[in-house]
Formats: sequence, structure tokens, C-alpha cells
Amino acid sequence: MLNFFQFKVLTFDCYGTLIDWETGIFSALRPILAAYGKTIADSEILKLYSELESEAQQVEFHPYREVLQSVVRQFGERLGFKPTEAQVRSLPDSLASWQPFPDTLAALRRLKARCRVAILSNVDDELFAATARRLEVTFDPVITAQQARAYKPSFEMFKLAEQRIGVARGQWLHVGQSIYHDVIPAKSLGIATVWVNRPSRRPGAGAAKAAAAEPDLEVPDLKTLAEMAEERGG
Repeated sequence: MLNFFQFKVLTFDCYGTLIDWETGIFSALRPILAAYGKTIADSEILKLYSELESEAQQVEFHPYREVLQSVVRQFGERLGFKPTEAQVRSLPDSLASWQPFPDTLAALRRLKARCRVAILSNVDDELFAATARRLEVTFDPVITAQQARAYKPSFEMFKLAEQRIGVARGQWLHVGQSIYHDVIPAKSLGIATVWVNRPSRRPGAGAAKAAAAEPDLEVPDLKTLAEMAEERGG
């Protein structure tokens, strides 16, 4: 059982944890697939997305906007069509319109009243700036892949966050939807973890690579986390 008294900072993954990225991904990819007569189950779209995004992040660092453009092009290669440049741009361009989950804003306000909240996200600064306006709280700090020049599950983002946050790892709780991107690297560094296992068209993984690990706490949403923090933290 987590002792919420011990934590001075909560860091959050953003897309998939705070922001409904599955709906956002579908909103961009389904029209492209339909334009070329491709009918694919939602779970298969997410699985293919997870593979293509990971592949694009394994090579020399590229901004996340370029990663997302690569994902669209690779969908075309895998499925036998060539997207237009407008279609290639449509996925990263759509990110600014992706919405928070219904429980996100209230839960963030409740958690921020207890301790510092920060962001660790595989995104560009420019793309996150549009999302930040939707989240309605100030994060301290915001750490992006662009700043770390690396994508989670690389330790580089966590190490950069550690420098900027300035608290011991035992006083730090990391919250994320992805076992692969968030739980595994954080636990490897001795940081307590919460897995936000939200309902998904691809249960247990969503648009992230499937992986297995044991988080310190599993919750179905952020509302539950906020309630537990208040109950167990006094």
C-alpha cells in the first residue's frame, strides 16, 4: 500500500494518461484508412500504431511531429497505399485538438492541492503547449522528449526530470498509462509507480507496446487515484 505522505512530487505521462489519445489517433487515422478502402479493427489500428511509433523512436532522435508523420507513412507501406503529404501531416496536426479524459481536470486539481505535479511526455514542446491549455493546471516542471533528446522508456527523460525536480526518488511517484513507457523504466530507477489502466479498445496496452511489470498501484482512472491519495494521505 502506498503511503501518499511520502511523496513530494507526482509526475504524469500525458497522452493516454491525461489525454484521450486513442480517440485522437482514431480521429486522424480512420479518415486516411477509409480514403484507401482499408477496414481495420480498432484494436489492430492501436497495435500497429504502437509498433510503428516504437520503431520510429528507436533510431536517431527525431522530433515527435516527425515520428507521427513516419507512423502515417508506415501505415501506408504496411497496408499498401501512399498517403498524401496533407494526410501525413494530419496526425501530428490533430494532436492539439485531443481532449482530456472526463476525470482528468478535477483529479489534477485535487492532486496538485497535495503536492507538486509535473509532466514527463514523449512529445515536442510546441505540441505539448497546445495540450497544456486544455489541462488547466501549471506543471512544475514539464519534461519532454525534445528536451531530453530521447523517448521513454529511455532513462534519459527520468534523469533530466530528477535534476529539475530536485527530490529524492523515494519522494517521487510516477503515474502513467503505459507499462512499457512508464512503469518499467520508473521502477528500474527505484521510483514508485501508478499504472492508470484505463478502458481501451486494446485492453492493457492501448496504443503503447504491450509489456508486463508490477506497478506499486493500479487504478482505472485518475479520479480513483485522487480519492486514494486523500484517503491514505490524510
